[in-house]
Amino acid sequence: MTIGNGVNRRGFLKAMSGAGVMSTLPEAMFGLYAADPSNIIHEVVPGQDAEAKPKYSIRFSVCGMSHDHIYGMVGAVLRGGGVLVAAYGAEPDKAAAFAKAFPQAKMVESEEEILNDPSTQLVLSSTIPNRRAPLGIEVMKRGKDYLSDKPGVTTLAQLAEVRQTITETKRIYAIMYSERLEVKGAVKAGELVKSGAIGRVIQTINIAPHQIFQPVKNGSDPHAGGASQRPDWFWEPELYGGILCDIGSHQVDQFLYYTGSTEADVVASQIANVNHPQHPKFQDFGDMMLRGNYGLGYVRLDWFTPDALDTWGDGRLFILGTEGYIEVRKYINVGVSKSGNNLFLVNKGEQRYIDCNNVVLPFGAQFVSDIVNRTHTAQDQTQCLLAAELVIKAQTKAQIVHLES
Repeated sequence: MTIGNGVNRRGFLKAMSGAGVMSTLPEAMFGLYAADPSNIIHEVVPGQDAEAKPKYSIRFSVCGMSHDHIYGMVGAVLRGGGVLVAAYGAEPDKAAAFAKAFPQAKMVESEEEILNDPSTQLVLSSTIPNRRAPLGIEVMKRGKDYLSDKPGVTTLAQLAEVRQTITETKRIYAIMYSERLEVKGAVKAGELVKSGAIGRVIQTINIAPHQIFQPVKNGSDPHAGGASQRPDWFWEPELYGGILCDIGSHQVDQFLYYTGSTEADVVASQIANVNHPQHPKFQDFGDMMLRGNYGLGYVRLDWFTPDALDTWGDGRLFILGTEGYIEVRKYINVGVSKSGNNLFLVNKGEQRYIDCNNVVLPFGAQFVSDIVNRTHTAQDQTQCLLAAELVIKAQTKAQIVHLES
């Protein structure tokens, strides 16, 4: 049956329904079908021993806490067996809040006190983004390993010096790409991909909306980036790296990890300031297309999460394989549940919904083990820095778009 261009489809269906004809037509005609319940699986990941005693222990300190991501970073290392020794924060309000949250840490007056402490094996930092690489380079030269908040590098010159210093010192320069390393649904997706559940990965798509200001309500995270007033550096690309370099780094890390790509190029990228004229240098939208030697990727980023959402962003991950696909609704299941870590998988044999909230996050324990044993299980060093390189290149080559209002 063909419905001509001059006929309104909605009106046609309404008329057919009123005439009682709809009930006599096959569901397939309208794109509907009766689901076969035999291949639909709803499951919850079984409870795991999240309280298991870590195998190793290290001493670590914090040097810079300009972004509240430091709370999650510290939490991961503590879970993994780390002992928090000392902390330095340049901003008095940040330092006071940190001291209250972690009273076991000795609060010191300068970066040098952290760098000169021979007992500290690892330094964590969420200082202003363009200062993270110079600090990490100095940390490695002082014989310590380093875990930076993302972005861990903001220029290609910094990246070259980081790589050179790693070669010279044999230290670890890690970057906390928390949207994979510290998201249970993303961890489970990695396990399924590695098990071959969707065949060979062809493409990843990451949709990564963010919120500039997130009021603390309904049990939301008081340490989310937008839970307090944004600092001046937040609006300046030369300080935070730009939207693709900053929040895009999470997504490019996922592209490399799930596709297994060891080489990649930025095919295209663009950025815009759509709705923040009071901050003319700020970028509130960006996207990029990537091509790796083992898969393809697309990333969309924005700062337009609406107020009605009960979290800072409806982050989505889509992984397309030759034999199926995975979707992860990381932080919320809109209109269904406020709970995050929702994973959906479809392949040749089944449709699965997996509640991943019982997954134990492995990064902390693996990272502490890496520091003790000089391995790279928690994060591949080469892949970590390739993600940083790609987002810097995407940012540098991005076309600046001006939309008409």
